[in-house]
Amino acid sequence: MLQRALEQQRLRPLDVAFAHFLAERDAQLEPALSWLAALLSRQLADGHLCLDLALLPTLAQEQDWPEDWHALADSLHEDGHLQLPASPLLAANSNGMPADAPLVLDGTRLYLRRYWNHERSVAQGILDRVAHTEAPTAHFAAELARLFPAAASPDWQRIACALAARGAFGVITGGPGTGKTTTVVRLLGLLQTLQLREQGQPLRIRLAAPTGKAAARLNASIAAQLARLDVDDAVRAAIPSEVLTLHRLLGARPDTRRYRHDRRNPLHLDVLVIDEASMVDLEMLAAVLDALPASARLVLLGDKDQLSSVEAGAVLGDLCRRAEAGHYDSGTAQWIAATTGDDIAAFVQADAQPLDQRIAMLRESHRFGAASGIGRLAQAVNAGDAPAALTMLQTPAPDLAWQPDVDAAALTALAIDGSATPDGGDTPGYRHYLEWLHAHRPGGDAGEAAHADWARGALEAFNRFQLLCALRRGPHGVDGVNRQVAAGLRARGLIDSELGWYEGRPVLLTRNDYSLGLMNGDIGLCLRLPDGAGGTRPMVAFLAAATGHAGGTRLRFVPPSRLTDAETAWALTVHKSQGSEFEHTALLLPPDPNGVLGRELLYTAITRARRRFSLAGSAAIVEQTIARRTRRHSGLAARLAPHPAAP
Repeated sequence: MLQRALEQQRLRPLDVAFAHFLAERDAQLEPALSWLAALLSRQLADGHLCLDLALLPTLAQEQDWPEDWHALADSLHEDGHLQLPASPLLAANSNGMPADAPLVLDGTRLYLRRYWNHERSVAQGILDRVAHTEAPTAHFAAELARLFPAAASPDWQRIACALAARGAFGVITGGPGTGKTTTVVRLLGLLQTLQLREQGQPLRIRLAAPTGKAAARLNASIAAQLARLDVDDAVRAAIPSEVLTLHRLLGARPDTRRYRHDRRNPLHLDVLVIDEASMVDLEMLAAVLDALPASARLVLLGDKDQLSSVEAGAVLGDLCRRAEAGHYDSGTAQWIAATTGDDIAAFVQADAQPLDQRIAMLRESHRFGAASGIGRLAQAVNAGDAPAALTMLQTPAPDLAWQPDVDAAALTALAIDGSATPDGGDTPGYRHYLEWLHAHRPGGDAGEAAHADWARGALEAFNRFQLLCALRRGPHGVDGVNRQVAAGLRARGLIDSELGWYEGRPVLLTRNDYSLGLMNGDIGLCLRLPDGAGGTRPMVAFLAAATGHAGGTRLRFVPPSRLTDAETAWALTVHKSQGSEFEHTALLLPPDPNGVLGRELLYTAITRARRRFSLAGSAAIVEQTIARRTRRHSGLAARLAPHPAAP
C-alpha cells in the first residue's frame, strides 16, 4: 500500500522510509500505525505540527483518499471511539510516556516527539511571560503621550506600544503600511527613556528577523525611523538599528540543529524584537525562548494574514487567531483609557484570555488609501470575498492589471516590458533594469566609487519589479519561468546569454553563508567590473545588512565561484518574496488547482506591491485560490488558552 502511495505521489520516499524505520524497531507494528506514521511525516512536510486524527474524514475528502486508506482509517474506530493500536513506539497519553517513544498521541493529535516537545516548550515559555505584568512608572503615560501626539481615538499604534510595554511579551500585528516598525521604534524609545531616567543604565536591546532580506529591510527602516524619533540624543544612541538573522543571533553551528545560545548559555539582552514573525517556525521560536533570559522582554512583529513559515508551524497565526475582535478584558480597557486616553470598549469580550491582553492589531494602512485598488483587493482576498476581488480585477484601475488568459508570450512580455496603466502611465518590467544597467555603466577609467554607485543603482532599478510564481516546479513554476524569461531577454538583445554568469543575471542565495556575510534569501546581480588589467570580470553585487550600531546596508562584491548555493531569480516563489516590497509585482498562477494555492499566498503576493500589482491567472483559479484557506494542524492555540479555545 505504501509503495502504491509512493508511485501515486501521495507520499514521499522519506515518508515511506520513516514507516519502514518504525517497522524495523517494532516487528509487531500494526499496518494502521505504520500508515499513520507515514501520513504524519507527509503532514510535517506540508507545514503541520501534528496529524489531528479527528480531522481524518476532512483529509480523506480533501485529498480523495484511495479505498485502502479509508479502510485503515475506519479500523481506528471502535464503538464510535478512536483507538490506536498499542506499540512501544507510541506514547498514547498526554504526559508522553514512555519517554523514548518517537510518536506521541496527545488527545486526538499525533506528533513526532520532537515537535510535541517544541510545542509544549513554546506554549509554556509564552505563558510564563504573559503572566508577568509590570506596574507602569510615574512617567509612563507622559512619555507615551509625547511619543504619540494627540490623534483620533483609538490610536492602535499608541495602544500597541502601551500593551507591549506593560509586560514581558507582546505581539504587534497588522497589514502592510499599518506602522508596525514605527510603533516598535517608539516602543524602544519609550522603554529606553524610562530605563535611563529611572535606572541610569540602558537596556540591552537586540533586533532580529528570520531571513537576511528581512533583516536588511528592517535595518534600513529602523535607521530611518530613529532619525525622526522625538527622544534625547542619549536615548537615540541607546537604540540599535543593527538587525541580525535569528540564526546569527542564536549562534548557528554547522551540521547541527543546536545553537551556541541556549538555557545554559543565554543571550545577553533585556529586550528582543523579532520582525516578520509570520516566517518564524515553531522549532526556531522554541530555540529563541530557550536562549532568552527569564527577565527579558520579547516583542513579535508581523502580518498574521501572510503565508506561514516554510517549516512546520503557523506560530503567529496561532497567537493572533483572535486579534481581529480584540478580546480584551475590562481591566485592560480601563488601563488603556487611563494611560492613553483611548477607548477600546468595543473590543472587550466576555471570553477574554490572558494572551489576548498582550496582542494588538494595527488597523489603518498608511500605504494603501481607501481608493487603492491594491489595498481593497488585499482586503477582499483576506475576507474570502471572491466575487468582490474578481470585480476589482475586471474594473480598470491605475494600480491593478489582470490577464486571465496568459500564454508564454504574454507572460514574457509582462515580465520584460511591464504594463501600461489606464491613466496612460506605465510600470516597469525587467527591460527598465537592463537598459538602466547599460546606459549608466561607468567608463573604463572610472574608479571604484563610481562602479559602487553604479552597482547600487542597478540593485535599486532591479528591485522596482519582481515576477512571482505560486509553484516551484513545472512550466508555471519558478524553474520553467526563469528559463522562459531569460530566453525572452536574450531574444530582445537585453542579455547576451541565458546560461552561466552573464551580466545582468539576478541570483537568489538559498543558504546562509556567514563567511561572506550573506544570508538565505539575499538577491545579488552579476555585473562586469574592471579586473585591474584592462579587462573585466564577473562579480556579484549584494546589498547586505551592515553590522555595527549604525545599521543600514553595505555593498558587497563576491566572485561567482564563491556562490555555491545560488539560483537565477527573474522569478521567485511567493514564499521567497516575503520581507520584500517592489514598485511593480506580478504573480503567475497555474492553470490547474494545486495544494499550495490559498488566500494567504495571494494576499502575500498582492501586498508585496507598492504601486502596481499584475495578476496572470484564470477567473476560476483565482476564485478557487481565494476560497481555500490554509489551516495548519497544531495544538499550540489550545495550549495557550486557559480553557478550550473558542471556535
